[in-house]
Amino acid sequence: MPAAAHAPLPAVVLISGRGSNLQAILDRIADAGLPVAVRAVLSDRAGAPGLARARAAQIPAIAVSPEEHPVPGDYDRALTALIARHSPALVVLAGFMRILGPEVLEAYRGRLLNIHPSLLPKYRGLHTHRRALAAGERVHGCSVH
Repeated sequence: MPAAAHAPLPAVVLISGRGSNLQAILDRIADAGLPVAVRAVLSDRAGAPGLARARAAQIPAIAVSPEEHPVPGDYDRALTALIARHSPALVVLAGFMRILGPEVLEAYRGRLLNIHPSLLPKYRGLHTHRRALAAGERVHGCSVH
């Protein structure tokens, strides 16, 4: 007996840059292999090329600038409110280069998925592949948590 069809899981994707992980997600959705509906793509950088990828896929693409929220905690409150507008069951950090504060973490506890380009705890932060190669690492990869 065939498996019952399920409605796609509503998701919001957070990015900071090119959106290559976002594109991989969108490609997998397009080939019907990933039952997810990306309701919005949010970035902490207005000029992030990944926002153009979202727009090309007809997904709302919104920048939320940390500079517009200089008071500690205000950025996280604004981000939490913006995510909530799209009612996601899942929030995917796909190259989002900010550390989320407790407000976002609590609001989406158990519904956050982070893609990080190193085998944590090694090489936190930026330029993980470059740093691993410079250190002569024989094994390198990514962490999804």
